[in-house]
Amino acid sequence: MKLDILAFGAHPDDVELGCSGSIAKEISLGKKVGIIDLTRGELGTRGSVEIRNSESAKASEILGVSVRENLDMRDGFFVNDESHQIKIIQMIRKYQPEIVLCNAIRDRHIDHGKGSKLVSDACFLSGLRKIETFFDDKNQEAWRPKVVYHYIQWENIEPDFVVDITGFLDKKEASILAYSSQFYSENSNEPITPIATKNFLESIHYRSQDFGRLVGVEHAEGFTVERYLAVNSLSDLK
Repeated sequence: MKLDILAFGAHPDDVELGCSGSIAKEISLGKKVGIIDLTRGELGTRGSVEIRNSESAKASEILGVSVRENLDMRDGFFVNDESHQIKIIQMIRKYQPEIVLCNAIRDRHIDHGKGSKLVSDACFLSGLRKIETFFDDKNQEAWRPKVVYHYIQWENIEPDFVVDITGFLDKKEASILAYSSQFYSENSNEPITPIATKNFLESIHYRSQDFGRLVGVEHAEGFTVERYLAVNSLSDLK
């Protein structure tokens, strides 16, 4: 299955928190989108691997993604080396996306920055023909995505561009709340974590409003780029 967009997250719920509004919008426009989680989030304070597996399946259904896979890397301890890069390359060559979305370039959680660089490096290496990979016992062809964009997570990183997600914030928030074990609930007896607070849930809404305010729309998501954005003419800019 060839995908238009492949989104990577170090943990289940990273993609939902960072760019699910944009994903929902692209799917509504007929694009095929997939999600790859690097780990199961097994070191998370709240919930369990089994619970998070179920939650990610629910979130995927809400968003309408075409496929979701988990690479079973070690939460907290995966590294940017050849063996981990090969796993990413196999996914890129399997789905041949034009666009790759990945973790923030730096963030509070150490896995986010690591995951960002790992995926970015693998996107480059995936285009090199002399790197051989196999999937289902078949030799894979080289494939390099046209662009790699990094979504924004905990830190307030200044975006290079924003995507208007007006009309899709409800779906974004629903996909996030599918991870009920991870986020604030007044009836929960689970330990409090930085993301399991009422303030954090509210910040998802007001950040989208703030990005939207800056470009004159109701809600938006921000991204950073690895190379200059190009447009055909000045009239393409909004």
